[in-house]
Amino acid sequence: MSAPINNHLFVGNRANFAAQLPHKSIAVFTANEPMPRNGDEFYPFRQQSDFFYLTGINEENAFLVIAPDYPDESMREILFIEPYDEVKVTWQGEMLDDKKATELSGIKTVKGSDTFWMTLNDLAFSGYGETIFLNSYEYPKYECDTETIQQRFVKQVKERYPMHNYGRTAPILNALRMVKSEDEIAVMQQACDITAKAFRRCLHTVKPGMYEYEVQAEIEYIFKKNNATGHAYAPIIAGGKNACCLHYSKNHSLLNDGDLLLFDIGCELNNYASDLSRTIPINGKFTQRQADCYNAVLRVMKEITKLYRPGGTINEINETTHRLMEQEMIKLGLFTAEDVKKQDPEKPLERKYLMHGMSHHIGLDVHDSIDKFKPFEPGMILSCEPGIYIREEGIGIRIENDLLITEGEPINLFEGLPIEIEEIEAAMKK
Repeated sequence: MSAPINNHLFVGNRANFAAQLPHKSIAVFTANEPMPRNGDEFYPFRQQSDFFYLTGINEENAFLVIAPDYPDESMREILFIEPYDEVKVTWQGEMLDDKKATELSGIKTVKGSDTFWMTLNDLAFSGYGETIFLNSYEYPKYECDTETIQQRFVKQVKERYPMHNYGRTAPILNALRMVKSEDEIAVMQQACDITAKAFRRCLHTVKPGMYEYEVQAEIEYIFKKNNATGHAYAPIIAGGKNACCLHYSKNHSLLNDGDLLLFDIGCELNNYASDLSRTIPINGKFTQRQADCYNAVLRVMKEITKLYRPGGTINEINETTHRLMEQEMIKLGLFTAEDVKKQDPEKPLERKYLMHGMSHHIGLDVHDSIDKFKPFEPGMILSCEPGIYIREEGIGIRIENDLLITEGEPINLFEGLPIEIEEIEAAMKK
Protein backbone atom coordinates (compact mmCIF):
# COMPACT_ATOMS: atom_id res chain seq x y z
CA MET A 1 0.00 0.00 0.00
CA SER A 2 1.39 3.40 -0.96
CA ALA A 3 1.83 5.93 1.82
CA PRO A 4 0.78 9.59 1.51
CA ILE A 5 3.46 11.87 0.15
CA ASN A 6 5.47 13.64 2.87
CA ASN A 7 4.07 17.17 3.28
CA HIS A 8 7.51 18.77 2.91
CA LEU A 9 6.95 18.38 -0.85
CA PHE A 10 3.89 20.63 -0.71
CA VAL A 11 5.52 23.05 1.74
CA GLY A 12 8.39 23.44 -0.71
CA ASN A 13 6.07 23.76 -3.70
CA ARG A 14 4.18 26.63 -2.05
CA ALA A 15 7.39 28.38 -1.07
CA ASN A 16 8.73 28.14 -4.62
CA PHE A 17 5.46 29.43 -6.02
CA ALA A 18 5.12 32.29 -3.51
CA ALA A 19 8.67 33.44 -4.21
CA GLN A 20 7.65 34.24 -7.78
CA LEU A 21 4.59 36.33 -6.96
CA PRO A 22 4.99 40.11 -7.36
CA HIS A 23 4.90 42.36 -4.29
CA LYS A 24 1.43 42.83 -2.73
CA SER A 25 -0.09 39.88 -4.56
CA ILE A 26 -2.31 37.03 -3.44
CA ALA A 27 -3.11 33.78 -5.23
CA VAL A 28 -6.37 31.90 -4.81
CA PHE A 29 -7.20 28.33 -5.85
CA THR A 30 -10.29 26.14 -5.74
CA ALA A 31 -10.40 22.37 -5.54
CA ASN A 32 -12.18 20.26 -8.12
CA GLU A 33 -15.84 19.38 -7.78
CA PRO A 34 -17.59 16.01 -8.17
CA MET A 35 -18.49 15.35 -11.80
CA PRO A 36 -22.03 14.02 -12.45
CA ARG A 37 -22.23 10.64 -14.17
CA ASN A 38 -25.94 9.82 -14.45
CA GLY A 39 -28.94 9.79 -12.14
CA ASP A 40 -27.60 10.48 -8.66
CA GLU A 41 -24.18 8.97 -9.41
CA PHE A 42 -20.86 10.79 -9.74
CA TYR A 43 -17.54 9.84 -11.32
CA PRO A 44 -14.75 9.01 -8.85
CA PHE A 45 -13.28 12.24 -7.52
CA ARG A 46 -9.91 13.36 -8.84
CA GLN A 47 -8.26 16.51 -7.50
CA GLN A 48 -7.25 19.37 -9.81
CA SER A 49 -3.52 18.90 -10.35
CA ASP A 50 -2.30 22.38 -9.39
CA PHE A 51 -4.36 22.30 -6.21
CA PHE A 52 -2.87 18.94 -5.26
CA TYR A 53 0.64 20.12 -6.17
CA LEU A 54 0.33 22.94 -3.63
CA THR A 55 -1.65 21.18 -0.88
CA GLY A 56 -1.61 17.38 -1.09
CA ILE A 57 -5.35 17.51 -0.38
CA ASN A 58 -7.72 15.17 -2.23
CA GLU A 59 -11.00 16.72 -1.13
CA GLU A 60 -13.76 18.70 -2.80
CA ASN A 61 -15.18 22.01 -1.52
CA ALA A 62 -11.75 23.33 -0.58
CA PHE A 63 -9.82 26.54 -1.27
CA LEU A 64 -6.25 27.74 -0.92
CA VAL A 65 -5.02 31.30 -0.46
CA ILE A 66 -1.34 32.28 -0.62
CA ALA A 67 -0.57 35.86 0.47
CA PRO A 68 3.22 36.17 0.96
CA ASP A 69 3.28 39.86 1.98
CA TYR A 70 0.41 39.86 4.47
CA PRO A 71 1.60 41.26 7.84
CA ASP A 72 -0.02 38.49 9.90
CA GLU A 73 2.16 35.45 9.18
CA SER A 74 -0.62 33.04 10.14
CA MET A 75 -2.64 34.36 7.20
CA ARG A 76 0.02 33.95 4.50
CA GLU A 77 -1.11 30.40 3.78
CA ILE A 78 -4.70 29.45 4.43
CA LEU A 79 -6.40 26.18 3.56
CA PHE A 80 -10.20 26.06 3.61
CA ILE A 81 -11.90 22.68 3.93
CA GLU A 82 -15.51 21.55 4.09
CA PRO A 83 -17.04 21.94 7.57
CA TYR A 84 -17.99 18.78 9.43
CA ASP A 85 -21.34 17.39 8.31
CA GLU A 86 -22.78 14.56 10.41
CA VAL A 87 -25.18 13.43 7.68
CA LYS A 88 -22.39 13.28 5.11
CA VAL A 89 -20.23 11.30 7.51
CA THR A 90 -23.06 8.80 8.01
CA TRP A 91 -23.48 8.23 4.29
CA GLN A 92 -19.96 8.68 2.89
CA GLY A 93 -17.50 8.16 5.74
CA GLU A 94 -15.18 10.30 7.85
CA MET A 95 -14.40 13.81 6.64
CA LEU A 96 -11.08 15.61 6.63
CA ASP A 97 -10.53 17.58 9.83
CA ASP A 98 -8.18 20.49 10.58
CA LYS A 99 -5.49 18.32 12.16
CA LYS A 100 -5.36 15.85 9.27
CA ALA A 101 -5.44 18.69 6.73
CA THR A 102 -2.37 20.25 8.37
CA GLU A 103 -0.66 16.87 8.52
CA LEU A 104 -1.18 16.29 4.79
CA SER A 105 -0.45 19.80 3.55
CA GLY A 106 1.87 21.39 6.10
CA ILE A 107 -0.48 24.39 6.24
CA LYS A 108 -0.99 25.52 9.82
CA THR A 109 -3.99 27.81 9.28
CA VAL A 110 -7.05 25.74 8.34
CA LYS A 111 -10.54 27.24 8.19
CA GLY A 112 -13.99 26.12 7.11
CA SER A 113 -14.78 26.69 3.44
CA ASP A 114 -17.89 28.59 4.51
CA THR A 115 -15.57 31.40 5.68
CA PHE A 116 -13.60 31.62 2.43
CA TRP A 117 -15.18 34.72 0.86
CA MET A 118 -15.18 36.68 4.10
CA THR A 119 -11.49 35.91 4.61
CA LEU A 120 -10.67 36.75 1.00
CA ASN A 121 -12.36 40.13 1.46
CA ASP A 122 -9.97 40.90 4.32
CA LEU A 123 -6.94 39.97 2.24
CA ALA A 124 -8.05 41.60 -1.00
CA PHE A 125 -8.90 44.95 0.61
CA SER A 126 -5.95 45.01 3.01
CA GLY A 127 -3.52 46.84 0.75
CA TYR A 128 -1.44 43.67 0.49
CA GLY A 129 -3.57 42.07 -2.21
CA GLU A 130 -3.50 44.59 -5.03
CA THR A 131 -3.04 41.85 -7.65
CA ILE A 132 -4.99 38.59 -7.51
CA PHE A 133 -3.48 35.57 -9.26
CA LEU A 134 -6.03 33.06 -10.56
CA ASN A 135 -5.58 29.47 -11.64
CA SER A 136 -6.54 27.94 -14.98
CA TYR A 137 -5.52 24.95 -17.07
CA GLU A 138 -3.47 26.22 -20.00
CA TYR A 139 -2.36 23.14 -21.94
CA PRO A 140 -2.10 24.28 -25.59
CA LYS A 141 -4.02 21.34 -27.10
CA TYR A 142 -6.80 21.27 -24.50
CA GLU A 143 -10.33 21.77 -25.81
CA CYS A 144 -13.48 21.15 -23.80
CA ASP A 145 -16.99 22.60 -23.98
CA THR A 146 -17.68 21.82 -20.32
CA GLU A 147 -17.06 24.80 -18.03
CA THR A 148 -14.92 23.75 -15.09
CA ILE A 149 -15.24 24.93 -11.50
CA GLN A 150 -11.92 26.76 -11.98
CA GLN A 151 -13.39 28.75 -14.88
CA ARG A 152 -16.51 29.62 -12.89
CA PHE A 153 -14.36 30.55 -9.92
CA VAL A 154 -12.33 33.01 -12.03
CA LYS A 155 -15.59 34.73 -13.03
CA GLN A 156 -16.79 34.86 -9.41
CA VAL A 157 -13.59 36.45 -8.15
CA LYS A 158 -13.50 39.05 -10.92
CA GLU A 159 -17.14 39.95 -10.31
CA ARG A 160 -16.46 40.50 -6.61
CA TYR A 161 -13.24 42.45 -7.13
CA PRO A 162 -13.59 44.23 -10.50
CA MET A 163 -11.09 47.00 -9.64
CA HIS A 164 -8.17 44.70 -8.79
CA ASN A 165 -5.30 43.75 -11.05
CA TYR A 166 -5.14 40.11 -12.13
CA GLY A 167 -2.41 37.63 -12.94
CA ARG A 168 -2.15 34.01 -14.12
CA THR A 169 -0.74 31.25 -11.95
CA ALA A 170 -0.27 28.86 -14.89
CA PRO A 171 3.04 30.26 -16.22
CA ILE A 172 4.58 30.00 -12.75
CA LEU A 173 3.22 26.56 -11.91
CA ASN A 174 3.89 25.09 -15.35
CA ALA A 175 7.56 26.02 -15.05
CA LEU A 176 7.79 24.62 -11.51
CA ARG A 177 5.97 21.39 -12.30
CA MET A 178 8.21 20.55 -15.25
CA VAL A 179 11.11 19.80 -12.89
CA LYS A 180 10.35 17.01 -10.42
CA SER A 181 11.63 16.77 -6.86
CA GLU A 182 13.09 13.57 -5.40
CA ASP A 183 9.74 12.82 -3.75
CA GLU A 184 7.90 13.15 -7.05
CA ILE A 185 10.45 11.02 -8.87
CA ALA A 186 10.08 8.30 -6.22
CA VAL A 187 6.29 8.23 -6.59
CA MET A 188 6.52 8.15 -10.38
CA GLN A 189 9.05 5.29 -10.24
CA GLN A 190 6.55 3.36 -8.11
CA ALA A 191 3.80 4.10 -10.65
CA CYS A 192 6.04 2.85 -13.46
CA ASP A 193 6.87 -0.28 -11.46
CA ILE A 194 3.17 -1.11 -11.08
CA THR A 195 2.53 -0.50 -14.78
CA ALA A 196 5.49 -2.74 -15.61
CA LYS A 197 3.99 -5.52 -13.45
CA ALA A 198 0.74 -5.21 -15.38
CA PHE A 199 2.52 -5.52 -18.72
CA ARG A 200 4.52 -8.53 -17.54
CA ARG A 201 1.27 -10.23 -16.53
CA CYS A 202 -0.08 -9.63 -20.04
CA LEU A 203 3.01 -11.22 -21.58
CA HIS A 204 2.00 -14.44 -19.79
CA THR A 205 -1.75 -14.27 -20.42
CA VAL A 206 -2.35 -12.79 -23.90
CA LYS A 207 -3.32 -15.36 -26.54
CA PRO A 208 -5.43 -15.57 -29.70
CA GLY A 209 -9.16 -15.71 -29.03
CA MET A 210 -9.10 -13.30 -26.09
CA TYR A 211 -10.82 -9.94 -26.32
CA GLU A 212 -9.10 -6.61 -25.79
CA TYR A 213 -11.27 -5.96 -22.74
CA GLU A 214 -10.04 -9.18 -21.14
CA VAL A 215 -6.48 -7.90 -21.45
CA GLN A 216 -7.59 -4.60 -19.93
CA ALA A 217 -9.07 -6.55 -17.01
CA GLU A 218 -5.70 -8.20 -16.36
CA ILE A 219 -4.06 -4.77 -16.28
CA GLU A 220 -6.68 -3.30 -13.96
CA TYR A 221 -6.32 -6.24 -11.59
CA ILE A 222 -2.61 -5.49 -11.14
CA PHE A 223 -3.26 -1.76 -10.78
CA LYS A 224 -5.84 -2.29 -8.05
CA LYS A 225 -3.86 -5.05 -6.33
CA ASN A 226 -0.97 -2.59 -5.96
CA ASN A 227 -3.18 0.25 -4.66
CA ALA A 228 -2.94 2.44 -7.74
CA THR A 229 -5.87 4.83 -8.07
CA GLY A 230 -6.58 3.51 -11.56
CA HIS A 231 -5.60 4.52 -15.07
CA ALA A 232 -3.74 7.79 -15.62
CA TYR A 233 -5.59 8.01 -18.95
CA ALA A 234 -7.95 5.90 -21.04
CA PRO A 235 -5.99 2.69 -21.76
CA ILE A 236 -5.28 1.65 -25.34
CA ILE A 237 -5.42 -2.13 -25.87
CA ALA A 238 -5.40 -2.29 -29.66
CA GLY A 239 -5.17 -5.50 -31.66
CA GLY A 240 -4.37 -5.61 -35.37
CA LYS A 241 -5.61 -2.64 -37.39
CA ASN A 242 -7.01 -0.98 -34.23
CA ALA A 243 -3.43 -0.01 -33.37
CA CYS A 244 -3.43 2.38 -36.32
CA CYS A 245 -6.01 4.53 -34.49
CA LEU A 246 -3.78 6.64 -32.24
CA HIS A 247 -6.29 7.17 -29.43
CA TYR A 248 -8.23 3.92 -29.81
CA SER A 249 -9.97 3.15 -26.52
CA LYS A 250 -13.01 0.95 -27.25
CA ASN A 251 -11.00 -2.15 -26.34
CA HIS A 252 -13.72 -4.59 -27.38
CA SER A 253 -12.32 -6.44 -30.41
CA LEU A 254 -11.24 -10.07 -30.72
CA LEU A 255 -7.48 -10.74 -30.73
CA ASN A 256 -6.62 -12.69 -33.86
CA ASP A 257 -3.81 -15.17 -34.39
CA GLY A 258 -1.03 -13.53 -36.37
CA ASP A 259 -1.84 -9.93 -35.40
CA LEU A 260 0.07 -7.55 -33.16
CA LEU A 261 -1.29 -6.05 -29.94
CA LEU A 262 -0.35 -2.48 -29.01
CA PHE A 263 -0.50 -1.40 -25.36
CA ASP A 264 -0.53 2.24 -24.27
CA ILE A 265 -1.18 2.04 -20.53
CA GLY A 266 -0.21 3.73 -17.30
CA CYS A 267 -1.40 3.61 -13.71
CA GLU A 268 -1.90 6.66 -11.52
CA LEU A 269 -0.44 6.54 -8.01
CA ASN A 270 -0.93 9.35 -5.49
CA ASN A 271 -2.18 11.41 -8.47
CA TYR A 272 1.09 10.94 -10.38
CA ALA A 273 1.06 9.29 -13.82
CA SER A 274 3.07 6.68 -15.66
CA ASP A 275 2.96 6.10 -19.42
CA LEU A 276 4.06 2.92 -21.19
CA SER A 277 3.70 1.64 -24.75
CA ARG A 278 4.68 -1.81 -25.92
CA THR A 279 3.73 -3.93 -28.94
CA ILE A 280 3.66 -7.73 -28.84
CA PRO A 281 2.61 -10.60 -31.16
CA ILE A 282 -0.70 -12.05 -30.00
CA ASN A 283 0.44 -15.62 -30.67
CA GLY A 284 3.85 -15.04 -29.10
CA LYS A 285 5.89 -14.97 -32.31
CA PHE A 286 6.61 -12.02 -34.61
CA THR A 287 6.37 -12.63 -38.35
CA GLN A 288 9.37 -11.50 -40.34
CA ARG A 289 7.53 -8.40 -41.58
CA GLN A 290 6.33 -7.53 -38.08
CA ALA A 291 9.85 -8.01 -36.72
CA ASP A 292 11.33 -5.77 -39.42
CA CYS A 293 8.86 -3.00 -38.63
CA TYR A 294 9.31 -3.43 -34.87
CA ASN A 295 13.09 -3.32 -35.04
CA ALA A 296 12.93 -0.22 -37.24
CA VAL A 297 11.03 1.60 -34.47
CA LEU A 298 13.30 0.19 -31.76
CA ARG A 299 16.47 1.31 -33.58
CA VAL A 300 15.12 4.85 -33.82
CA MET A 301 14.07 4.78 -30.16
CA LYS A 302 17.59 3.86 -29.09
CA GLU A 303 19.03 6.72 -31.14
CA ILE A 304 16.67 9.43 -29.90
CA THR A 305 17.05 8.28 -26.28
CA LYS A 306 20.57 9.73 -26.53
CA LEU A 307 18.99 13.18 -27.01
CA TYR A 308 17.36 13.16 -23.56
CA ARG A 309 20.12 15.20 -21.95
CA PRO A 310 20.32 18.69 -20.47
CA GLY A 311 19.94 21.21 -23.28
CA GLY A 312 17.89 18.90 -25.51
CA THR A 313 14.39 19.86 -26.65
CA ILE A 314 11.18 18.14 -27.69
CA ASN A 315 11.39 19.79 -31.11
CA GLU A 316 14.88 18.34 -31.62
CA ILE A 317 13.57 14.86 -30.73
CA ASN A 318 10.60 15.16 -33.10
CA GLU A 319 12.70 16.40 -36.00
CA THR A 320 15.37 13.72 -35.49
CA THR A 321 12.77 10.96 -35.21
CA HIS A 322 10.97 11.90 -38.41
CA ARG A 323 14.29 12.06 -40.27
CA LEU A 324 15.42 8.64 -38.98
CA MET A 325 12.03 7.02 -39.48
CA GLU A 326 11.95 8.24 -43.07
CA GLN A 327 15.12 6.20 -43.76
CA GLU A 328 13.65 3.18 -41.96
CA MET A 329 10.46 3.43 -44.02
CA ILE A 330 12.49 3.44 -47.22
CA LYS A 331 14.19 0.22 -46.06
CA LEU A 332 10.76 -1.25 -45.31
CA GLY A 333 9.65 -0.52 -48.87
CA LEU A 334 6.90 1.94 -47.97
CA PHE A 335 8.34 4.43 -50.50
CA THR A 336 11.66 5.05 -52.22
CA ALA A 337 14.39 7.64 -51.89
CA GLU A 338 13.36 8.88 -55.32
CA ASP A 339 9.78 9.32 -54.08
CA VAL A 340 11.12 11.47 -51.23
CA LYS A 341 12.91 13.75 -53.67
CA LYS A 342 9.64 14.32 -55.53
CA GLN A 343 7.37 14.65 -52.47
CA ASP A 344 5.38 17.75 -51.57
CA PRO A 345 7.45 19.42 -48.79
CA GLU A 346 4.19 20.31 -47.04
CA LYS A 347 3.09 16.67 -47.06
CA PRO A 348 6.11 14.44 -46.35
CA LEU A 349 5.52 10.80 -47.25
CA GLU A 350 6.70 9.57 -43.86
CA ARG A 351 3.89 11.46 -42.12
CA LYS A 352 1.41 8.95 -43.56
CA TYR A 353 3.01 6.34 -41.29
CA LEU A 354 4.00 8.45 -38.28
CA MET A 355 1.58 11.22 -37.32
CA HIS A 356 2.29 12.05 -33.68
CA GLY A 357 4.94 13.71 -31.56
CA MET A 358 7.57 11.61 -29.86
CA SER A 359 7.78 13.21 -26.43
CA HIS A 360 5.79 14.97 -23.73
CA HIS A 361 6.31 15.83 -20.09
CA ILE A 362 4.76 13.48 -17.50
CA GLY A 363 3.80 14.26 -13.90
CA LEU A 364 0.51 14.93 -12.18
CA ASP A 365 -0.99 14.85 -15.69
CA VAL A 366 0.04 12.28 -18.27
CA HIS A 367 0.46 15.19 -20.68
CA ASP A 368 1.95 17.40 -18.03
CA SER A 369 2.71 21.11 -17.89
CA ILE A 370 4.65 21.92 -21.00
CA ASP A 371 6.94 24.34 -22.76
CA LYS A 372 8.11 22.35 -25.76
CA PHE A 373 10.79 24.94 -26.48
CA LYS A 374 12.33 24.82 -23.00
CA PRO A 375 15.67 22.94 -22.94
CA PHE A 376 15.72 19.82 -20.78
CA GLU A 377 16.91 20.10 -17.19
CA PRO A 378 17.77 17.41 -14.63
CA GLY A 379 14.56 16.36 -12.88
CA MET A 380 12.30 16.51 -15.92
CA ILE A 381 10.48 13.30 -16.86
CA LEU A 382 9.41 12.83 -20.46
CA SER A 383 8.09 10.10 -22.70
CA CYS A 384 10.07 8.66 -25.58
CA GLU A 385 7.59 7.04 -28.00
CA PRO A 386 8.36 6.58 -31.68
CA GLY A 387 6.03 4.43 -33.77
CA ILE A 388 4.93 3.28 -37.20
CA TYR A 389 1.37 2.74 -38.46
CA ILE A 390 0.82 0.87 -41.74
CA ARG A 391 -2.94 0.75 -42.13
CA GLU A 392 -2.94 -1.26 -45.34
CA GLU A 393 -1.03 -4.06 -43.56
CA GLY A 394 -2.87 -3.83 -40.24
CA ILE A 395 0.43 -3.10 -38.46
CA GLY A 396 0.59 -0.51 -35.70
CA ILE A 397 3.69 -0.35 -33.50
CA ARG A 398 4.58 2.06 -30.71
CA ILE A 399 7.31 1.62 -28.13
CA GLU A 400 7.47 4.02 -25.17
CA ASN A 401 9.56 4.54 -22.06
CA ASP A 402 9.47 7.27 -19.41
CA LEU A 403 12.87 8.95 -19.14
CA LEU A 404 14.26 10.99 -16.25
CA ILE A 405 16.68 13.71 -17.31
CA THR A 406 19.92 13.70 -15.26
CA GLU A 407 23.24 15.48 -15.52
CA GLY A 408 24.41 12.61 -17.73
CA GLU A 409 22.58 9.66 -19.31
CA PRO A 410 18.78 9.60 -18.91
CA ILE A 411 17.31 7.08 -16.48
CA ASN A 412 14.66 4.79 -17.96
CA LEU A 413 11.92 4.36 -15.36
CA PHE A 414 10.95 1.11 -17.14
CA GLU A 415 14.49 -0.28 -17.10
CA GLY A 416 14.50 -4.08 -17.38
CA LEU A 417 11.05 -4.40 -18.93
CA PRO A 418 11.12 -6.63 -22.05
CA ILE A 419 11.59 -4.55 -25.18
CA GLU A 420 13.77 -6.60 -27.55
CA ILE A 421 11.96 -9.11 -29.78
CA GLU A 422 13.85 -12.00 -28.19
CA GLU A 423 12.89 -10.84 -24.69
CA ILE A 424 9.21 -10.48 -25.60
CA GLU A 425 8.99 -13.85 -27.32
CA ALA A 426 10.84 -15.61 -24.48
CA ALA A 427 8.51 -14.10 -21.86
CA MET A 428 5.43 -15.11 -23.84
CA LYS A 429 6.62 -18.75 -24.04
CA LYS A 430 6.61 -19.13 -20.27
